[in-house]
Amino acid sequence: MGNSASECSNEGGGEAPDGPSNNNKGSGHSSASSILKVESTMSRSASGADVTEKYLTQLVPIEKLSEILKEKSLKEGVNGIAANIFVSQVFPQYVDLGQRLFQLMHTLSRATTSYLGTVAFRQQCERFLGIMDDGKILECYIRMYAQKDNPDFVDREGVTRLLHICYTIAMQHSGNPILCPSINRTFSSVTKSIFFSHDTLSVGFVCRWFEQNLIRLVLLVHKYCVHTLSTAYRGLEQEAQSCGIELQTPVLEQRNPFPEKNENAASGDTVDASSTLMPLSQAWLLAGALPPLYSKPQKVTSPSANKASAAQIFIEKLSMMPSHWTLLYDSNEHGLGANRFLHHVLGYRGPTLILIHTKDDQTYLIAAPSEWRETHLYTGGEGSCVLQLWPKFVILEKKPNILYLNTSIRGYPKGLRAASDPRKPIIAVDEHFENVDCKGIAAVLLSIENVIWCGNSPSTLVRLQFKEAN
Repeated sequence: MGNSASECSNEGGGEAPDGPSNNNKGSGHSSASSILKVESTMSRSASGADVTEKYLTQLVPIEKLSEILKEKSLKEGVNGIAANIFVSQVFPQYVDLGQRLFQLMHTLSRATTSYLGTVAFRQQCERFLGIMDDGKILECYIRMYAQKDNPDFVDREGVTRLLHICYTIAMQHSGNPILCPSINRTFSSVTKSIFFSHDTLSVGFVCRWFEQNLIRLVLLVHKYCVHTLSTAYRGLEQEAQSCGIELQTPVLEQRNPFPEKNENAASGDTVDASSTLMPLSQAWLLAGALPPLYSKPQKVTSPSANKASAAQIFIEKLSMMPSHWTLLYDSNEHGLGANRFLHHVLGYRGPTLILIHTKDDQTYLIAAPSEWRETHLYTGGEGSCVLQLWPKFVILEKKPNILYLNTSIRGYPKGLRAASDPRKPIIAVDEHFENVDCKGIAAVLLSIENVIWCGNSPSTLVRLQFKEAN
């Protein structure tokens, strides 16, 4: 990609493509400019571009976009790219995201004017589009939502705003553009896990937490921003305001499995509680934490063509919301007990999710990448996970061979367990499914509210429908 840096730390305030110090790296965490830091002896213009006799961008879409935005900015008396023009034309649906992205590019360019020069804008866009490392991508977005007066630290409000834009973009490209009533509770589980009793934490600490628990959420937003910057000029050339990509409503493979219990209360319609898997925002959070095998994106097909358009293909990749999750077992409906659990869960091939609730208001989740079976051995392939969902959201274990289910084999522990160390299980449900140990602390098992099947076998779906009918 020409002079595009492959890491955030390579990118300074807009150095020339043939500058002598392109390969010098910054520290990565010392300041906002450290993301794309580069040592350079070249002079800079007030608008943030390095002074060069000639600069030719390697990305034609960015070159076209910069010329269009410059022309619109000139009408407001700005000889460059004005922030309000960039936001209103490129990110009209996500104003806060657009403002923060422009501010990041402005800071990295070290411009002394309120606007960005055309060359500086091109340089920063190229470098932003050239970031390939997942960790560096994450750091860019964490810094975008850091404190304005202290860019090395992030507070709870900043993380909440980042989560909100991740959720909003995911919903608007998944066929569920609604606000989940449980969204504040979902966001709170994340901020409690990150901050504990602190009000602010360093950018580096927050980055590490997201890397370990929720990196896919931020990567999805980056996909949207990259696509938007690369294609916005098309709509603007036609004198139309850019939307980044056309928002469409994909065809769900089945009825929305994540309705809220009071979703249609205003209209007098009732929602069957037994058909509700979990709050939509919690399903979205899980899709960002678990491996993709659990959250197969919805199929987006064109009703008028055999092949999907480029926009439709992108939307399919952008959406993480699962449309194929199916309820296998709910102790509130089917009864709590080992026999009831085995009857409804055993024999279903494919990934499953088990939600465990305790009477002291804690929620855990066991993710199994393949079917459950009774054995005295620990099983589970890649993708086996144990998470705490409430009151804090955190991945507790993510390794193969951590799942255990035995209710009949003598001489071995009985019950449902999850842990890499058999002597210290993270989750241990007793053989009667009455009590549970969570990280060594005894608790009363309130319910196994959901066992969710994440497979997509047509024959298994027929079997499920037959079982429900009888």
